[in-house]
Amino acid sequence: MEGAVSAYLLSRSTVDGYAAGIDQAARLLADRLRTVRQPYSGATEEQLRAAVDEVDLDRPLADGDAALREAARLYLDHAVWFHEPRYVAHLNCPVALPALSAEVLISAVNSSLDTWDQSTAGTLIERRLIDWTAGRIGFGPDADGVFTSGGTQSNLQGLLLAREDRLARQAQDRVAALPSLRVLTSRNSHFSVAKSAVLLGLSPDTVVTVDTDRAGRLDPVDLRRRLDALERAELVPMAVVATVGTTDLGLVDPVGDIAAVCRPRGVWLHVDAAYGCGLLVSRRRRGLLDGIEQSDSVTVDFHKSFFQPVSSSAIVVRHADTLHRIAVHADYLNPRGSGLPNQVDKSLQTTRRFDALKLWLTLRTMGADQLGDLFDRVVDLAAHAHTLLVGEDDFEVAAIPTLSTVLFRWRPSWLDPEACDELLPRLRSRLFARGEAIVAGTRHAGRYWLKFTLLNPNTTVVDLREVIELVRAAGQDLLAGDLAVAQVR
Repeated sequence: MEGAVSAYLLSRSTVDGYAAGIDQAARLLADRLRTVRQPYSGATEEQLRAAVDEVDLDRPLADGDAALREAARLYLDHAVWFHEPRYVAHLNCPVALPALSAEVLISAVNSSLDTWDQSTAGTLIERRLIDWTAGRIGFGPDADGVFTSGGTQSNLQGLLLAREDRLARQAQDRVAALPSLRVLTSRNSHFSVAKSAVLLGLSPDTVVTVDTDRAGRLDPVDLRRRLDALERAELVPMAVVATVGTTDLGLVDPVGDIAAVCRPRGVWLHVDAAYGCGLLVSRRRRGLLDGIEQSDSVTVDFHKSFFQPVSSSAIVVRHADTLHRIAVHADYLNPRGSGLPNQVDKSLQTTRRFDALKLWLTLRTMGADQLGDLFDRVVDLAAHAHTLLVGEDDFEVAAIPTLSTVLFRWRPSWLDPEACDELLPRLRSRLFARGEAIVAGTRHAGRYWLKFTLLNPNTTVVDLREVIELVRAAGQDLLAGDLAVAQVR
């Protein structure tokens, strides 16, 4: 019995089985990639639920080959493929091949990046990448940071650090001070800002919405007014959150102007660049980030515009000592005064994957310039999408894109706006059900819009034209069906 169990665990004696299993999984995936021709199979939730529910987890299959074939049938055959050029829905990217090689090493070795004695060189590689990212931001040698699970966690940690920084400067008891703390951001910021305020135990009215300019970016003039109003009300601005790449419109807040308002007042400036961090390596658009070096903390999501597999994200801070405020020491893990670089001292997580290796191998293979060129390509593609859409009489476009998202509506001239609002969610569902193309949907300025989110450099203008035609055809089919139903009634 002991031998049968140990045969499934990675060790010196099972290395041949490990290599064979990895090879089989890779060949199985390669077979699917060769045959996939659209982003989704079109299977319904009911069909997939039935297939998954019929599996008896208490009766294992005969061998690993059978289990892999079952996983392919249940998962790969119905996965949403982000590499397909007509997947244009969310902030998901095709992934860099060097990062996939890293995933093999990461999973097998299974390092945990919480303490030095579980990771050794892995800790140093992660720290070197944080230093590199900080340099790209424009922070000085005192900067620091840590990899995280994603933008939501990075934003939470940024606001946690802001809270602790503010409370450290408050004269009153921290419990008494919490209700007076406020976070200022625009209506276009990520939902995780409001979520973080709840998780940090702040009052329900903590988040103060700052007006935006005509383009939808946070307005520094109104920010100044709001800060003055908080001071008169004896409320305390804990942080301002600027966004580099809003989810819907890809807007970039004027970070330099916002920093000029925050710095004289000693207000923590957190920049959510989860989406727009690709600008850090852009050779053509880096200027959009001017002023980011004046912030206190920055969120970067490498698994968006650096084309890394999920998860690969980080928070980077201007001053390393701000991270120390959240350190908690345990004798069995990271005792005080050990002198070792224990990453758990500055992370919200304990056990943590060595996700940094993916970015390391990508940079060492491709280089930063090539990554930046790929991000520039998808931004260029959004401009092409805008040109195509404005040239169609039956489409509306919300704004000229800044990054790689485009909001649009299919609305024939005779269809009133309210009817369009009702139609478009059904149109989006119709597209998904067919699986040929996947677009996103959202509400903006009181209306429902479809959305192109372009993070695949292999998507072409021809692909976009095809998606536009699929959108139009789906809309026409739905309206024809509605008319037929109305005539029957």
